[in-house]
This record gives sequence, C-alpha cells and structure tokens, in this order.
Amino acid sequence: MTHYFVTGTDTDVGKTVVSTLLVRQLGAFYWKPVQSGTNDIEDKNEVMRLGGIGPEKILPCVYELTEPLSPHDAAAIDGVEIDLDAIQKPDVAGDLVIEGAGGIFVPINNEFFMIDLIKKMDCEVIVVARSGLGTINHTLLTLKALRDREITIKGVVLNGPLNERNKKAIEQFGKVRILGEIPYIKNQDFMKLEQNLFQL
Repeated sequence: MTHYFVTGTDTDVGKTVVSTLLVRQLGAFYWKPVQSGTNDIEDKNEVMRLGGIGPEKILPCVYELTEPLSPHDAAAIDGVEIDLDAIQKPDVAGDLVIEGAGGIFVPINNEFFMIDLIKKMDCEVIVVARSGLGTINHTLLTLKALRDREITIKGVVLNGPLNERNKKAIEQFGKVRILGEIPYIKNQDFMKLEQNLFQL
C-alpha cells in the first residue's frame, strides 16, 4: 500500500486541494491527524466537498482544535497539549494520504514540530508549493530540511498560475521531480480536473 504525507512550504498553499486530488486519483483514505480552526472550516469536510469523496474514506482526526492558529497555540487555547506519542498511523486496507498542518516547522507542542510528525509517519512526502514569486527559496529550504532529517521526498506539486521558469528552477536546484501543476482558475471546479493529474 502507498502512503503519502502532504506538506507545504507555508499555510494556505493548497495542501487540502492536493490531498483531495490524490485521494481521488488513488482511491485512497484521507487523514489529517491535527486540525486547527474547526470554528471556521474542517479540511476533511472540504476534501469530501471538493472531490466528491464519501465519508467512508475519511479517517477521524486525533486532535481537533477550534482556533485557526499554529497547532501548539490552538491547543493551548483549548486547554490541551498535543502528544506526539498519541498520533499513530492508522492501519487501513488501501492507500493513505496524510495531510499536515502549515509548514514543516510549525510547532505542534513545546518540543516537537510538524517535521517530527512527518518523520514518525515514515511516508514518502509530497511538498505543495506556490508557483509564483518567492517559491524557489521557500521550496528549496523545505526540501533541504526534509533531506537533513532523511525523509524521503516523492516530489513537488506547484499550485497557482503556471510558471515554467520557477518550475525548472525548483527541479534543477532542488533535484526533485515536479509531480504536477494545478493552474489557478477562479471558482475552479476540481471535479473537472483530469483524474490522473499527478505523475506518481
């Protein structure tokens, strides 16, 4: 079975969209172990809405935090502390897509960061990056940090207006495959995107 961990160079970079499209392409299960901001929106509901994915493919979060903040901060407001040992990768009969929260150095408690959870999950990582200005620096820093921790990188997905120059730069300097590009279209219907969007 194939397990992917979807992380990003930042927050609101398109991790949930990419996770949705991966779940649809693979027929996989979706799991977001730490969810912040349930007062506003829950990513698992967005996955079902955007991808037409049934609830039987959605696994429950381990931590659901009300405020749309860094997990360590949101947990403090809710009066809980995120315990890394309490987050165990589920045993599912099929492929699994795990979505992180924020970028890799978002704190999950006073000791650990999202990259520690990624390392623990022992999956191939897909990095979601913006396509525009600034993405080369942010993406290369993210790739370096993952490699420094000996985390396997499957590749990068670019989200936003198509930018061939940035794509080539990330491939060249990051020594990484671009698995796919999601062009920005206002009010985009993700169900109309091709089923096999990513070159996995």
